[in-house]
Amino acid sequence: MRAQRPADAAPAISAHAEALPFDDDAVDAAMACVTIHHWESPDTGLAELRRVSRGPVVVLTFELDQLPLWQLDFLAEGVAIERPRFPAIDDVVHALGERTRVERIPTPGDCIDGFFEAFWRRPEALLDPAVRGAQSMWAMLDAGVEERIVARLSAALASGAWDAEHGHLRKQEIYDGALRLVVSEAP
Repeated sequence: MRAQRPADAAPAISAHAEALPFDDDAVDAAMACVTIHHWESPDTGLAELRRVSRGPVVVLTFELDQLPLWQLDFLAEGVAIERPRFPAIDDVVHALGERTRVERIPTPGDCIDGFFEAFWRRPEALLDPAVRGAQSMWAMLDAGVEERIVARLSAALASGAWDAEHGHLRKQEIYDGALRLVVSEAP
C-alpha cells in the first residue's frame, strides 16, 4: 500500500502496530482504519495505540456477522477465513479500556472504499478482478474458491435470482451493517 502512495504524500513510517516507534503520549490521537484484522496481536496493537496517544484512539473495523445476508451466503468461504482474524467488538473495547464507545457506521450505497461491504447493493462490482484484488480476503482463499464464488454470484445475477431475493437493497441509500467505529477517549 505504501508503494501506491503519491510521491508528494505526507511521510509514512514503516512499523508494526504491535511495536510503534513513538514515545508514550507522543501523538494527539491515534487511528486504525480497517487494519486490526491484519495484526499478529490485536490486543498488543491496541495497547500500543493507547500508549502513544495522549488523546483519543479511534478504530474503524467490522462486526462480520452483521454483513448483508447475501454476502454472508455468497462469500461464506471468505467470511469463514476472515471471522477468526477480526477481534470481537467487545474485545476491542476491553483492550482500549474505560471511556470507550462503539458507534454503528452506516455504509452509503455509493461508497467508493474497497472493503467488501461497500458493495452491499452493487454485487456486480465483486465480479471485477480489480475490486477483488483490493480486498485481502480473496488472496487467502484456497485455489479455485474465488472462481467458484464469482461463478455463483455471476449466475445468480444473470438469472435474476440475486435481485429476486436481495433486490430490495438496490433501493436503499444506506446499509446499517457491519461497519463499527470504536472510540476510546483519553484516559
